[in-house]
Amino acid sequence: MKSSSRRRIRKRICPPAPECSARTYVHIDPANIGLFRFLMEGHDNLGIFTVVDKFQGVLLLRYSPHLAREMKAFLKQAATEMNLEVLPGM
Repeated sequence: MKSSSRRRIRKRICPPAPECSARTYVHIDPANIGLFRFLMEGHDNLGIFTVVDKFQGVLLLRYSPHLAREMKAFLKQAATEMNLEVLPGM
């Protein structure tokens, strides 16, 4: 006989949808913009970014506010691959 255990599946409580996205500006070497995109896509599209100034390497990151801790960890890890500076809000 095949014994099948019935486990109760826990429902994950999803936070309510935020009214606006969290934003962070970062400064990187313009030559590393492609690498930054590759690293961000590798983290399950944690957020999206827009190039604010392609000559200075200023990026605007947008992400869900409840993922702020994960974004901070990502930026810390990305800083090991390239020079990265988090800028104060513009």
